[in-house]
Amino acid sequence: MQITIPILLAAQALAAAPQSRDAAKIPLSPIAEHLEWRGVAVQEEDYTIWGASPILGDDGRVHLFVSRWPEKNVDPAWRRSSEIAHYSADRPEGPFAFEGVALEGTGAETWDRYAPHNPEIRRFGDTWALFYVANADWRQPPHPRNQCIGLATSDSLDGPWERIGGDGRILAGSKDPGHWTHGWHTVNPAVIERAGVFHLYFKSRFGGSTAYGLATASELEGPYVMEDAPLTGEGIVLEDASAFVWEDAVCLLTTDNHGHVTGIRGGGTLWVSEDGRSFPRERARVGYLRIPSYFEQCDLDPARRIYGGDPKLERPKVLVIDGRPAWLYGPSGWALHGGDRTACYVLRIALPADAGP
Repeated sequence: MQITIPILLAAQALAAAPQSRDAAKIPLSPIAEHLEWRGVAVQEEDYTIWGASPILGDDGRVHLFVSRWPEKNVDPAWRRSSEIAHYSADRPEGPFAFEGVALEGTGAETWDRYAPHNPEIRRFGDTWALFYVANADWRQPPHPRNQCIGLATSDSLDGPWERIGGDGRILAGSKDPGHWTHGWHTVNPAVIERAGVFHLYFKSRFGGSTAYGLATASELEGPYVMEDAPLTGEGIVLEDASAFVWEDAVCLLTTDNHGHVTGIRGGGTLWVSEDGRSFPRERARVGYLRIPSYFEQCDLDPARRIYGGDPKLERPKVLVIDGRPAWLYGPSGWALHGGDRTACYVLRIALPADAGP
């Protein structure tokens, strides 16, 4: 169902919800303290825009792989009509120009018949790797339990993209009834390579809430073997991770949609690990605040709430330059400049020279 109302109708709920650093119940990370709003990265008149995964190309340009679809609503359109489009720009802040469509649903009787979504673009050696999620039936049920993670590779960011193993699927819920992912989806991939091992972080369900797990492989195409337990304990709701290495630590930047970890409903959490497997809660920091904390000229009157209860970032993705997080990209369910289409926004991570995780 589409939700499109003037932002003024949500002003009282917004005012009552925590949004500043004063509301945080854990310390702010260096990222949260040094974000600078740069504005719109990708916006289209005829497409709703969602997650954008950034990467530096051999051409010196910044490339974004973006989820988009023609309908104005977010749900159910994202699971029925999403495609992954390629954009590029001379500078990290844009403006970004459309290059082409990288992946579409097969339209056939395959696991990814519908809606390639939530892209994760990476480079390993000479291979460009595009991870994605998709589904065989967008209706509920069986969605979302039928969502899986796929991988397509190419010798060029311009494609063509070939699905690994013919059908592309590299991770699905475990067939073992005793495993925590059994009967559930595996989605929202975030990938790094560490000491020759590919780490695929994914979202599933655990103890009645969403949780992140880890699957590893010695080869990019797999097979990926899932860990026996999720990365964090029961009751910690994790969504939409971005994974990156910073000063030899593995970092996950995730949304905190309910504020259970950070105290900032709609903020983000920065999780830090030395081994890429254990992310202790005591090391968690606020990854970012809500949009009005950084967008000083944010005028909520013309904005439109299309999806979600807060003016916040979704699907945060970090562009690392020279080993340090440098830019943050994320869509919002709120069209901050009015209109009836979402956009992806970009913020500079202006870290001091001595800042670390």
